[in-house]
This record gives sequence, structure tokens and C-alpha cells, in this order.
Amino acid sequence: MRRKRIPVLLAFCAAALAAAVPTVARAAQPGAEGIAPTGDVVLHSDVQTQGIGGVSASVKDYPFVIAALREGGSRPRGQSCSGSVVAPRKVMVAAHCKELQGTKTVLYGLDDLKSTGGTQLNVVDYKTHPNFSQPWYGYDVAIITTDADIPVPAGGYAKVATSADTGLEAPGKDGFSLGYGKKNYDDNPADVTLQKLTLPIVNPSQCTGVENGVDPKTMICAGYSDGRKTVLPGDSGGPFIVNGTVVGITSWSRSDFHWYSVYSRLNNDMGDWVKQQIGDVPSGDKFTLAASPGAVKVDAGKYVSASITSKPGKNGAETVALAASGLPEGAKATFQPSSIQSGDTAKLTIETASGTPERDYTITVSGKGNTDTATTTLKLTVGKGGSEPGDLKLSLTPSSGTAAPGMLTSATVSATGGSGSIKLSASGQGLPVAPFFNPQTISPGGTSTMQIFAAFQAGTYPITVTATDGSGKSATAVYTLTVR
Repeated sequence: MRRKRIPVLLAFCAAALAAAVPTVARAAQPGAEGIAPTGDVVLHSDVQTQGIGGVSASVKDYPFVIAALREGGSRPRGQSCSGSVVAPRKVMVAAHCKELQGTKTVLYGLDDLKSTGGTQLNVVDYKTHPNFSQPWYGYDVAIITTDADIPVPAGGYAKVATSADTGLEAPGKDGFSLGYGKKNYDDNPADVTLQKLTLPIVNPSQCTGVENGVDPKTMICAGYSDGRKTVLPGDSGGPFIVNGTVVGITSWSRSDFHWYSVYSRLNNDMGDWVKQQIGDVPSGDKFTLAASPGAVKVDAGKYVSASITSKPGKNGAETVALAASGLPEGAKATFQPSSIQSGDTAKLTIETASGTPERDYTITVSGKGNTDTATTTLKLTVGKGGSEPGDLKLSLTPSSGTAAPGMLTSATVSATGGSGSIKLSASGQGLPVAPFFNPQTISPGGTSTMQIFAAFQAGTYPITVTATDGSGKSATAVYTLTVR
């Protein structure tokens, strides 16, 4: 039987969702009402204003920290969440931040969001973990893609934990989170400065009385039972750091915030998923290319332009010859000039034909230098857009299942799109052997049977299934195995 659900509140400054949510029951602490995420946070009048116990921090010391904004937000500049820059155009945040209404942007480089300056960029993609439904069920992680490079200094990207970083979440360790959220419960005065909050990691068994408690497989519980030091709305998505590695993402707390702080745990399959979304991060050893803006739109038969910028590597400036691939049918790309010195900029013009299909296309711009070749991508939308032809997609039927310890269960794996033969693989912690497929290689539109030997211990085991096509493109899906 499922335990009675006790309300929680996400640690973000929420906008009204499209659908109304009914009033919920009172939380465990007297005088503290459970508040559903249906509007900006208003705490019960019995809750007294007090500081969260953090200290001022600076982007100079933590160059990967960034603010997530939304149009129409009640806080200064619409600040709603915090995040970590993990690649030139990638920001890691909490998945529930996507649910906030209003156009999303990010703002980089400020210790106080009320001050002038900084770099504000548009969000062009917002990918949440495929297993996410609600923060208190885990998998509260997402990757934002921006329309241009975020000016993080060399070597300044956040180091994200993966399943290889065991033990970082162990109770007894101290970690710290960073965020632009509220500094007191009533947000008066509204303060959007960057703060650092140091908390002890506690045993998840202590963090009870809210929802179904804290699941150590997907969450980290830190802080104090009375919330004398705690995250507050606006901190969601910010990093929780142990030994220099981001091992958690600020996720949720009890509705009155007089409780522990809960972080989405990354040193497991969630961190592995994040790593897949990030891809290869430039090391600074070779020259790099970037498109600005990162996404353009054009009607069929018309043309559109973007700038291709470059940065030199450790060997200094070198001549780079530019080329474009992945163009839609009938389109032509022209660079002005066709070769640049790394550190310079070229203009890319894409001219479409009157019969060019209305779709979304990914244009790959490559630059061949004296020492190496670098690439960047540009999203091109023709007309109303639509799915890019050849996109590799993976689905599982069913996407979850239950088995007795050591017993065999199965699911059907289907793949569409892609090019050439598609190879299937799967991984998951705690299984006696890796899942296997019959057949292991399929064609686009084909199916395979995935067979899984259940773990010998009861619990929930997320299994990441990966499909890789002949061009090296990959797609993933998650199968959740429950062992009873």
C-alpha cells in the first residue's frame, strides 16, 4: 500500500500552472500549510522570517554558476531557478524548473542580478530526464541548451558526478549548494545575490514524514530537521558540491521549509545521462567554432545568416577552412570569407529553395585548421518546422516491470529514424549481468526483445537502454525494474 502523501513544495519561485490544483492537507508541522506549486510561494502567517544561514558568494570563485529567468516571474528580473554551466551552450538545472510559465532565459556573470551587465541568452531546448515525473519521485534533472556560447572562462565548467564517483553522497560529509534564491522566508527585501550554503549530508532514513521520504537511490538529504539552514524558493536547480564535484541538484523540501534540503543525486545513472547530453567539452588545447545565434528561422525560398566565431587554441592563430553539411534539400551555404584565422569571425548565409521541406534541420559547420578540425552546429528551421528527418528515436514497451529476485523479465525495444544498422546496449547498477538483446542489431523501424535478469536484492533498478546508428548518433530510454 502506498504511504499517505504529505505535501511538499518545490524549492523554486513558481508561476501559476495551466491547470488548477486543489487545496492540499496540512503539513506535519503545526501552523504550516502544504502549498501546491500553483503560484508564487506564500508561506503561512505563523512562519517567522529568518535567514537561511548562507554566506555571500561570487561567480569569480564559482564560474559555472548561472541564473535561470522566466518572463513574468515575481522576483527581480524574473529569477526562478539557479543552475550550472556544463558546456559552452549547456546548463544543468532541475527538471521541475521547466514547468514554470513564461519564456525562459539564462543570465550569466553577476553576483547580484539587480546590477547591470552580465550575459543574457535565450533557451532553445529544455531536455528533462526521461524518468522524471515529480521531484519527490527522483530524476529531477534537466539540460538547457542556449542560443549562443556562455562566456565561462577556460576550465570553468562544472564538474558533474557520474556513477564512477562512488561515495560522494555518504552521510557525514559536508557539501555546499549555490543559488540566487530567497534569503528569508517572506523574501522581503527581495534579494537575488548569489549565496553559498554549507550543509551536512545525513542518513536518508532520518528524512521522513514528507511524501514517501527520501529515496537514497535518486536523492541526497542534507541539513537539519528544523531547517535552521535551508534552501528556499529560487535555489532549485543550483549545484550541491562535494569535494569539488557537483553531486546533487537542489530539488525540494517540506512546504514550510522548516525541514531538510533534498537534492537530486547525480553519482548514478542520472549523472551518466547528463554526461551523454553534454557530449565532449572543449579542452582549450585546439581552436573552437561557435554559431551565433545558435538557431535561425527562414521561409522556403528565402535566405538567413548567422555568424561563425572562433577562438584560437594553445598553438595560437591558424588558418581555418570552413564548410557546412546537413543542409536541407535544395539549400546552399556560403561563407564570407571561406577561410578565417582562428579568433576571427565569418558570415554564414544559407539560401533555401522554394521547394525546401518545412522542417527543423541541424547544420554542422566544420573548420579544418593546420593542426585539427573543429565543428559546431546551427539549428535551422524552415517554415513552420517539424521533426528533423532521420532523427534516431528509441522506445520501450513496457517502460517498467516487476520481477522476483534473480528471475527473468523482458521488454520490446523499438527504434525509428537514424541511418544504417542500429546497435543496442543497456546498463544498470546492481544487476547480476548486463541485459541482452535478440537481435542486438536492428534496422530503422525494427524491434528487438530485451531480456533482463533481476537483481538478487529487492529495490528499484533504472536501466539505461542505448541505440547507436551507423553514423554514431545515439538515443536513450530508461526501463525501471522493480524487484520484490
